[in-house]
Parts: sequence; structure tokens; C-alpha cells
Amino acid sequence: MRRFVLIGGVLCLVAIAGACSSTGSATPSDSSPPKQSDATVTDRPSGPVADVSQELTGSKDPFMGEAVKSGAEAGYVEHEYAAAGTATSYTSATPLAEDGRWALEPGATAPYRTRVLVRRPADPAAFSGTVVVEWLNVSGGIDANPEYTSLHEELTRQGDIWVGVSAQLIGVEGGPVLVPVAVPGAEGIVGKGLKTIDPERYSSLQHPGDGFSFDIFTQVARAVRAGGTVLGDLEPQQVLAVGESQSAFALTSYYDGVQPITQAFDGFLIHSRGSAPLPLVGPGEAADIAGSIGKPTAIFRTDLDTPVLDVQSESDVAGILSSYQARQPDSDHFRLWEVTGTAHADAHLLGPTADTLDCGVPINNGPLHVVVKAALRSLDRWVRTGEAPPQAEPLQLTKDAPVAVVRDPDGIALGGVRTSPVDVPVDVLSGKAGPNPAVICLLLGSTVPLPAERLAELYPSSADYVQRYAAATDAAIAAGFVLEEDRDALQAFAQPSRVAG
Repeated sequence: MRRFVLIGGVLCLVAIAGACSSTGSATPSDSSPPKQSDATVTDRPSGPVADVSQELTGSKDPFMGEAVKSGAEAGYVEHEYAAAGTATSYTSATPLAEDGRWALEPGATAPYRTRVLVRRPADPAAFSGTVVVEWLNVSGGIDANPEYTSLHEELTRQGDIWVGVSAQLIGVEGGPVLVPVAVPGAEGIVGKGLKTIDPERYSSLQHPGDGFSFDIFTQVARAVRAGGTVLGDLEPQQVLAVGESQSAFALTSYYDGVQPITQAFDGFLIHSRGSAPLPLVGPGEAADIAGSIGKPTAIFRTDLDTPVLDVQSESDVAGILSSYQARQPDSDHFRLWEVTGTAHADAHLLGPTADTLDCGVPINNGPLHVVVKAALRSLDRWVRTGEAPPQAEPLQLTKDAPVAVVRDPDGIALGGVRTSPVDVPVDVLSGKAGPNPAVICLLLGSTVPLPAERLAELYPSSADYVQRYAAATDAAIAAGFVLEEDRDALQAFAQPSRVAG
């Protein structure tokens, strides 16, 4: 597997900031114990199913922009398939409503042939019954899987299957990347698309434009639900949709406009959405993320039974994305987790690329991925059993414009989902950017060390710090925002050597 750490969802926000920018009819339609059964889904419509019968091969491994190894070393196997068919775009006769209650209609039709990458347990008996389908992120100019980077430990220890879908035009055909980020090893591939990156493997692919992406995603989901070849003849009991950044924009639009028609997914994990949805576009076009800023917002519609868990970093809430504008109260089918001391992208998501960036201060090194893993577990349980995830306090915001996060005297945000490094700090983990005015740095937050004198005020000894940090870890686990299996991962953020005595 060739891996290029291309910052995943970061570049979509650079664009937002203004610095860049199946076979069958074509009509769109349409649990490991205890599992949700199909009987709990009301009238799941039939419709076109992607043809995933052909495995893609070549002299090189499948391409993916990612910061972690594939699951092969954790008892997983990897296969890549073409997904082909005829897709339908969607239109709306009226402006897309801010309450999310859209009434989309079928538009144009076009043939497509894209790719899906599948990682599944090598031992069929290890399969949990859950398939996690990620809308791959194209903001960096190539297909990337930021959610797999955050979730892979939870996926593999549970025995879930992960499916990455090349849903958007740029990932397949290429397109402009107006604010490139110099990433070692990625020269010459950014913005080129799979067909140019590896023509031997991908030259047969064909993408008709982002207006067709929603139906492509649906048709792949139907193929996944049918089991068979793409899952190694395993039969899923629940299918979850996940996406981060630009892909979260897309899934917001999908939930509001397409899920009511197709009922293709049993639950949605939305990670770092903006206040506006991904716009509908015409044939051959890529979605204009930059143009969506300043446009009407959209919440997740409240008349669907399909669960949504929306995880937002601190920088998403009152930064470039301004997701606070699309806040909505928790309900029987919706949860919002705003995570204190985190950024849209961070050191974990970037991997080795983090060391190549100079934002004036170290970029955010918060444990957002630890919380996202707990979110997936909570969503999975919600769909299986009906047990809703815990409710979270929102981040505190100023009442007057410009809206900003309220902070304590040290600069740590108040409210939100709390973890040990923010409640027992040695650094100020924040969504606030460092002094470098580069747009990309606005997305990476910051990690600012507390002065030695302040640490002495906070902690009489290193032993006191260790005890308090462990207690905060206990509290985060008890609250349901961190998994017991990730206790060691969260404890690894502790830095007792920074505290005297």
C-alpha cells in the first residue's frame, strides 16, 4: 500500500477559507450481539446496485492517501474492486431548507465506474456484523481516508469491515488544488486522480461528476448490504456511513436529501462538518465547497429515525467552519459532541507530515481520535440496541459577535467533551491557531506549553499530577466519551516529567 499523508480533510478547509478552492434502472431509490435486524428499518426501498464483481489489480498496490498502515497486520485482508453502474443526480425545485427537510428529485443519469477499497477480517468468524462505509476525502487533491486513520484500532479490535468509496470526481479524474501543501513523497500526484496516478490499475475508471456522488454512494451501500464477493461472502447486519471534513459536508446533504429516499444506511458518524451542506452540482462538475461558505446553513432533519452522531473539534465550532450556526439540540436520533482542546486536523491525523509544518507553535496534539473511536462504538450500540450515546455539554461561546469560544485564564476552552489533557493540563491544547498566518495553520490549532511557574501552582508534585490525570481519565471513560480499551492511549498523553517534584 502506497501511503501519502496529504492532510486528509485539512485542504478542504483551505479551500473554504478562500485561498483555494450499477447496473439497473437509473432511478434513485430506495445486527455481534444484539444486532439490529432489517425488520427495524421501515420499507427499505430497492434500487440500482453497484456491480462490484471485478477486482482491480496491477503491479502496484492500491493507492490511498493515509497516515496509518492498512489493517493487514492486524488480522485483516485488503481487496479493491471496481464499482460500476448508472447513477442519477439529484435536483431540488425549491431552495434547500435550513431545517434539512429537503425534497430531492431525480435529475440526469450517467454511467460510472469508480473504486471501493475493502479491509475485512481474514477470519470470517471474527466479523462483527458491522460494515463502516467511508466517503473518501478528496480535499487534498487525492483520495484519503481520515476516518480510517482515526478509527482503525476500533475497527480491527471489534472485527468490523471498512469500505472506502471513491465517491467524488477529483479522487478519480483529478482536479485543481490551489493551495498545495508540500508533503514529502507526494510530489507529482496531487490533483492528478487515480487514473493518472496508476493508469495500469485505474485507467478504466470513469466519474461523471459530484452531482452523481450521492447515488454512487447509495449503490455501493446496497452492494455492501447484499454481501457476496465484496465482503468475502459475509453478510452484514448493519451498515454505517462515516466521513470527515468535506466528506462530512457530503453526508450532511446525504442525510437530509437522500437517506429519506433510500434508507441505505443504519447510522451516520459525521466528523467535522461545516454549517452549510455540500451543494448539488451539475454533470461533470466538482462540488464548490468554497462557495458554500456564507450560504444558508442546514441542520440534520429531525423527522428521520436513522441515528446521527456528530463529532466536532473545537476549531470547527467557532473557526472557519462556524459549525455553531448549525447547532441543534440532542434528540432521540441525534447527538452532538464538541470536543474541547481539539482541532480540525492534528498531529495524529497528519502523522509524519506534522513535523514538516511550521505554524509558529506546535500544532494541536489533542486526543480527538480517542473520542472519535468512542463515538463509533456508541453509534454501533445505538443502532444495534437503541441505547443512545451519552449527551455532552456544548462548548461555551460568547454571546456577542464575533462569536468565540470562552476560555479559562490559561486559555483552555470551557464546556465541551472533556479529556485528561485539558482537565489536568501541562499544555494549552486549543483550536486556536499559532502565529503563522498561513491559512492551513488556521486549521491545525495549537499546543502551547504552560510556564513552569504555572505548573508549580497547579501541581504540588509529579505524583499529584499523575493521580489527578488518572482520575480525569477515569471520569472520561465513565462518562462514555473514551473507551476502556483506550485508557492506555489517553494515559500516554500524560507528561509527568514536566512537573517538578
